[in-house]
Amino acid sequence: MARGLPSIASLARLCQKLNRLKPLEDSTMDTSLRRCLSTLDLTLLGVGGMVGSGLYVLTGTVAKDMAGPAVLLSFGVAAVASLLAALCYAEFGARVPRTGSAYLFTYVSMGELWAFLIGWNVLLEYIIGGAAVARAWSGYLDAMFSHRIRNFTETHVGSWEMSLLAQYPDFLAAGIILLASAFVSCGARVSSWLNHTFSTISLLVILFIIILGFILAQPHNWSAEEGGFAPFGFSGVMAGTASCFYAFVGFDVIAASSEEAQNPRRSVPVAIAISLALAAGAYILVSTVLTLMVPWHSLDPDSALADAFYRRGYRWAGFIVAAGSICAMNTVLLSLLFSLPRIVYAMAVDGLFFQVFARVHPRTQVPVVGTLVFGLLTAFLALLLDLESLVQFLSIGTLLAYTFVATSIIVLRYQKSSPPSSPGPASPGPLTKQHRSFSDHLQLVGAAQASIPEPGELQPALRPYLGFLDGYSPGAVVTWATGVMLASVITLGFVLVFGNSALHLPHWGYILLLLATSFAFLLSLLVLGAHQQQYQEDLFQIPMVPLIPALSILLNICLMLKLSYLTWVRFSIWLLLGLAVYFGYGIWHSKENRREPPGTNATSYVVFPRGSLEETVQAVQPPSQAPAHEPGCME
Repeated sequence: MARGLPSIASLARLCQKLNRLKPLEDSTMDTSLRRCLSTLDLTLLGVGGMVGSGLYVLTGTVAKDMAGPAVLLSFGVAAVASLLAALCYAEFGARVPRTGSAYLFTYVSMGELWAFLIGWNVLLEYIIGGAAVARAWSGYLDAMFSHRIRNFTETHVGSWEMSLLAQYPDFLAAGIILLASAFVSCGARVSSWLNHTFSTISLLVILFIIILGFILAQPHNWSAEEGGFAPFGFSGVMAGTASCFYAFVGFDVIAASSEEAQNPRRSVPVAIAISLALAAGAYILVSTVLTLMVPWHSLDPDSALADAFYRRGYRWAGFIVAAGSICAMNTVLLSLLFSLPRIVYAMAVDGLFFQVFARVHPRTQVPVVGTLVFGLLTAFLALLLDLESLVQFLSIGTLLAYTFVATSIIVLRYQKSSPPSSPGPASPGPLTKQHRSFSDHLQLVGAAQASIPEPGELQPALRPYLGFLDGYSPGAVVTWATGVMLASVITLGFVLVFGNSALHLPHWGYILLLLATSFAFLLSLLVLGAHQQQYQEDLFQIPMVPLIPALSILLNICLMLKLSYLTWVRFSIWLLLGLAVYFGYGIWHSKENRREPPGTNATSYVVFPRGSLEETVQAVQPPSQAPAHEPGCME
């Protein structure tokens, strides 16, 4: 053999070495996230997502234009309404501790297409929300310097007057988004540390506002001479509630981060409850002291809190409030930019979005590509667009996500469990393989039980009275009752929101329609309540199902119907773009679509057969995500 040419034996040894290096190559492309967030981390993440610019802007606007001093009642009612949706997120976050939030929850209960559409809308919500918060952050900082930043930009860069475009390019807003994206890409611990710092400062400033505000309070400002406590009446309180409801949007970031929680079954429900309570207390107390410090009709909607202290002669306190508003908006921006790439990551890992976004950095274990790409996109929108006309667009995506999550709770609570027919992780068969996508890891917690009756079947105590319902196949009555409930809720929402003036019915016809839809709604709830549910003692579960999820659905639909028709038109266009992405890319690369036929491996999958929305599954969990082998949280 000629010198310099490798022998067959040396080539064989080289191939063996390359094969041994292959697992190392795969490990650098691991798509698992790191479990390193404690209950405190999740709580402050939720507080940062809720207590932000709404506290400093929304409070004054609602008090002056909608509810007066009764704005504190509006925040209280909105907090109760948000609690309905938060309970649904808490159960799902503990039950399926995977990243993806509303996208993930819809995936488990309703399937791939609906999950993609929800993820697609939440994606736009986070992008526009981040850009809007950045522009608000820029505006507050500019106001602290007497608008010198805006004047300098307009003088040296220029301004324009075009529809949907801002009056001038906001380089400061774009810069803060890029800086926040850089910090978020450094890892969950870095993001958590920054969020801790800003949230602590923000909470201290809020405590300062409450204490000094009560010292400066003048009960005369609630007297009849100033218009009374509720100058706009009950309708004003409810109109304020519709606006205040969006102040509590942000707790879903906790559920979106459940895969990175150290103990998601306990920490997710606790963090959602504590953060929602803190946010509600902050909004109610701050709105109380604000309307007691100065008359409600003289408030400055743009900077109500700072202006109130200025007018009482405490200019130094106004600067503290302005600094607190900057920190509060920093926490909101970090929360949005933290959740945004994780929604994209969940969709990409399932094959529904471009695979480049499923890559996780081997050291920080965060989806760094999605963080940087969508950070750039958010910064571009904040730089050029006038986002005031798109504010309502944020609401419809959030409310739709809340509606699907509440419906998913009802679906899964009545889903029949079946024992797994494949070996579990403790005794894998020879053909067991590891999967990294969410569709490969779906686990409906709780092993199959031999209890009688099964979930979805009529309760034994009611069979003597409702025996005619027992003649149908298991789950069929529940499916029909759920459909009737959704149809009656939509119809009832139209009746309540638009009233008889829009329907043009006789008075007796309007009353009859209202009674008929209410009766159908209550009857569907009674039928659902007569059937057996899944009960698991070791997990948090919502009480009074299906009543609480159904009320959440009704509230969400009523709020969606109050949005303008232009919002619905833009929403429809965005949905059409999402469908084009799904049918052009997602459906061809989906892990569900490319899954091996049953019997080729030992892993069970979620399927959606007729008569049942999903099967109980037990997926093989990669060692990198097993709770007993979690890596440390060092960055």
